[in-house]
Formats: sequence, structure tokens, C-alpha cells
Amino acid sequence: MTARDPLELDINLILSQKVNLSAVERRCETLVKRRSVKKRYQADWLLKAIQFMDLTTLAGDDTPARVERLCHKARNPVRKDILDSLSNSTALSTAAVCVYPELVRTAKSALEKSAVELASVATGFPTGLVPERTKISEINAAISNGASEIDVVINRNKVLTANWRSLYNDIKAYKKACGSFHLKVIIGAGDLGTLRNVARASWVSMLAGADFIKTSTGKEPTNASLPVSLVMLRAIRDFHEMTGFKVGFKAAGGISKAKQAINYLVLIKEELAEEWLDKSLFRIGASSLLADVERQLDHFVSGAYSSGNRHPIV
Repeated sequence: MTARDPLELDINLILSQKVNLSAVERRCETLVKRRSVKKRYQADWLLKAIQFMDLTTLAGDDTPARVERLCHKARNPVRKDILDSLSNSTALSTAAVCVYPELVRTAKSALEKSAVELASVATGFPTGLVPERTKISEINAAISNGASEIDVVINRNKVLTANWRSLYNDIKAYKKACGSFHLKVIIGAGDLGTLRNVARASWVSMLAGADFIKTSTGKEPTNASLPVSLVMLRAIRDFHEMTGFKVGFKAAGGISKAKQAINYLVLIKEELAEEWLDKSLFRIGASSLLADVERQLDHFVSGAYSSGNRHPIV
């Protein structure tokens, strides 16, 4: 996927976005029940899921050493003995590592000569409640330090007060600051109140130039969910049909179990198309998720569940 320019904001288009809550919930419930992936198929899907992960650390106690360990795990996400037992000869790594701007230089050095992208959060993560000039400075600093992807967070009160023009202008400015680097816009769905607001925020973000739309910061009371993701994916589908542009999707926050990862892969495959099952168009924000995926793969090859301390992330 290549970066693209913003499109004009159409307020009537934004206001026309409606969501049938019961239909969304019913679709998500039946999707999970109808699709069950077992045995070797499950192992293959989990290996695929790893390739979509943005391995993330966004904690107050992050240190350079912690980030270096995370980067090592991103480059080597599954123990070699497990991969050998699976007869997996494909080079395996996560899609990206995501850190705070202050630690981008450390991550860049640790990821040198790897296929792992380097993402940084910016714009007053996780609340977005800092001056706009500060937000642009954070984007510039992250890019200057070596980030190739920027995960920005919107000011959610502009959604709650229906200030669509101001939100559009904010994201458009972030897009300009990112230049050719990928812009992922975090809408903070858990703070938006309704799925209708999720749909409208998604459309504003895409019109303003978002290369990805992302569910959550991971810091909201409610983070990624299948209903929220379904609404966002259908917005992406409709946007593609209207403009011809493909926008990526990132599910983040609260995804900690391997089964959840498979559910998101199924959702992408059924609501969009096979071509979206590519790291250029689909990501999963992950930290503890990778540990559970590796544990499930270990169970597949050994027939027994190992303790969690055998699958450390950092």
C-alpha cells in the first residue's frame, strides 16, 4: 500500500452513516460460531497471525533494554524448536514494533537489517489532549528518529461534539506531517459512545488521508471488539467501493488470546477480501497475544500446555 492524499470532506456523507446495532451483534455472533479452525489449519492460521502483529510496549516503565528485548522477539517470534517441529521454512517475524517516540532510536538500532517495520505513537497518546503544535512536533520527532509508521490518536471530544470539520483538519495536518510515511489513525472506539460515532470517525479519518484506521489505544475501558471492528471494516469496504482506495485496518487493545486473533482473521476474510490479509492492509496490536499464540503452537507440536514463563515477550 502506498501513501495517498486526503479527499474533500463531505459532511452529508458523514452524517448519513447509520449502524444497526442488533444486526452487527448478530453477524459477529454467527461469524464466531460458524467458523472453527482446528489442528494443523489452526497452527497455520496462528503463524499467519504473527505476521500481522505490531508488537507493542507503551508502558510508563519502558526502558531501552525492554525495547531491545521486544525487538529481538519481533525478529524471532516463535522458538526455533517449535518452528522446526512445524516444518516451517518461511522466514517469520512480526509486522512491526510500536513504541513511544523517545524510544524509536533504540528500536531502530535493534531492528537494523530486519523486515520489521518501526511504528511510533504520537499526538498526545493516549488521550490526544495536548496542543496541536505539540502533536505535530511529536510526529516530526518520531520520523526524525527513524519511525516509518505513525500511530496518531484523535481528540475524541471532537467526535462526541460532532465537530467533524475540525477533526478532519487535524488528521489532514497529521497526514501532511507524515509525508510518505504511513499514518494510522486511532479513533479510540471505547470512548466514542456509539457504533454510529465509530462509523463517522472512521469515514472522517479515511477522507482526511488515513492509511490505516485503528480501533483503540489499549488504554480505554473498552478496547477492540468484533462489533466495533465490523463497523470499521464495512466503512473501509464502502470507502474502497466509492473511491478505489484501499485503507488498512488495525485491531488493538485487549486482544490477548490466540482464538481472538483467528476471529479477526476470519472477520477480515469474510467482510473484505483475501487481499486484505496482508500486513500492508491488516495489523493486530499485540503484546501478551504473541505469548499465547506461541503457547498454542507449542501445544500443537507437543500435545501439552507449557507454563507461561516459557514464552516471554520481554
